Order: sequence, then C-alpha cells, then structure tokens
Amino acid sequence: MQSCLQQPPGTSLRAIAGAGALTLLLSTPSSLAQQPASDDSARQAFNNSCRTCHSMKEGDNRLGPNLNKIVGRKAGSLPNYNYSSSMKEAGFVWDQDKLTRFMVKPDEVVSGNKMQPYGGVSAEEAGKVVAYLQAASQ
Repeated sequence: MQSCLQQPPGTSLRAIAGAGALTLLLSTPSSLAQQPASDDSARQAFNNSCRTCHSMKEGDNRLGPNLNKIVGRKAGSLPNYNYSSSMKEAGFVWDQDKLTRFMVKPDEVVSGNKMQPYGGVSAEEAGKVVAYLQAASQ
C-alpha cells in the first residue's frame, strides 16, 4: 500500500526542471525583452489596439489622426485634423518613449486629450505598436 506522503516516480525531477525553467526565465537579461517586435507581431499589435481609430496612410485621418511618420512629428500638428486644444499646445515632438507612455496612460502625457484606448494598452503592446509605426513609416 502506498503512503499518502509518497510521490509517484519522476515527480521530484519535474519539479526541479520546472524550477530551473522559471529561474532561467526570470534571469533573462532585460535587453532581450527590449528587442524590437517581429514585423508580424508588431503589425498585429497595431491592428488590435489602434487600427479602428487610426490609419498609417498619410492624409487618412479618422476618429484619430493618421500615424504616418508620427515619430519625430510635433504633437497636434497635422493639418486637417481637429485635435484637442491640449494636444495642439503640448509643445513636444513624439519619440518612442512619449508614444509608449501615451498609449498606456494618455492623460499622464497630455492631460485633456481626446484619445480613449478601449480596454487599455499594456506597455508591451505599446512597444510593439511603436516598432510597427517606425517600420511602416519608412
């Protein structure tokens, strides 16, 4: 008869292997996590999070302004788009960091803006979107 305290053969090895895998994942260099997203995952992140309101086509403003060549563009500066007064007066140029932070928490970057991301965007997804915006604008 098997005691309640005994474990089936191999259980200890699986636990050790699982702990080793977890340790490896947690010790992965942060630079690896900051590598650019693949083209497909970056495009998918844009499609999932932004495409309903934004286009990548120059001049195609929708509910939100087009995002063609957004990196390096002065905030609130596209002609033929009705920005909020706070965005028009933001006084900065979009860079990777500002765009990522804006997608995650828009009001912390430009208080009073009109963008309301549906369901929110994680920092990881925002990073993928920025990678797509840069690649697609070249």
